[in-house]
Amino acid sequence: MTRLAVVGGGFMGSQIATQAALHGIEVRLQDVSAEQLEKSMTANRGHIQRRVDKGRLTPADLEAALARVRTTTDLAEAVRDAEVVIEAVVEDLDVKRQVFSELDELAPPEAVLASNSSTMVISKLAGATGRPDRCANMHFFSPVLVMELCEVVMGPQTSEATAERCLALVREMGRTPVLVRKEIDGFIVNRILHAATQEAYRLLDGGVAEFQDIDTAVEKGLNWPMGPFRLGDFTGLDVTYNARLHIYRTTGDPNYKPSPRLREKVEKGELGRKTGKGWYDYSS
Repeated sequence: MTRLAVVGGGFMGSQIATQAALHGIEVRLQDVSAEQLEKSMTANRGHIQRRVDKGRLTPADLEAALARVRTTTDLAEAVRDAEVVIEAVVEDLDVKRQVFSELDELAPPEAVLASNSSTMVISKLAGATGRPDRCANMHFFSPVLVMELCEVVMGPQTSEATAERCLALVREMGRTPVLVRKEIDGFIVNRILHAATQEAYRLLDGGVAEFQDIDTAVEKGLNWPMGPFRLGDFTGLDVTYNARLHIYRTTGDPNYKPSPRLREKVEKGELGRKTGKGWYDYSS
């Protein structure tokens, strides 16, 4: 089994660690906050308990999986013998570059350093290390305990061996990988999703239809499980807005400018399910 370390104990990082642990992998999960680590792992216990309640796992399976995740606030301890390190900290370039610089010093020289970022290509982070050939994106989808896909994205200097190592780890974790050989903003899924949702927002902003009817049309006409606005509420409207803002600022293309209606929701703190209200009301 791969010796895995995950840096960042928030929602994504803790679920990546837990998903690996469910498939027998020993994981060290690091965060600067012990409180955050405890909160995340308590939440993950609840998620897995639902599988036990449905008879898909035994209570012993649950306890064994959670025991494989060893939490720590000490970065050196977390990565000292790791074969692969997955970074899942806040989506801030300076913070991520600092983390990669520290990982380069603390992790074994042969270790692969991967970022879970969906918006920052690995070439922006690999330059902070002396091992750009052993750096790649491993973009898991949220929530990791439910979503099967992981996009493995090569940078200009990523070696074939590194890409293969990442693909193998994804399979080891019980997830399905796809390989993106050329880094590009949004990778595969988010570029396609962005194009569709941007058109949905244009229809809304133009007064063509209300968001409920656009969702219904997409769900019933295209057989999507969730329309673009319901999906935005599920993933978090702040996540949606920041991703679009990043692509707009990166490309300068006005077609990527976030919707004024979306910006208004974010400014009001109506971010979707996690705040109880977004496009839809979840307070009940």
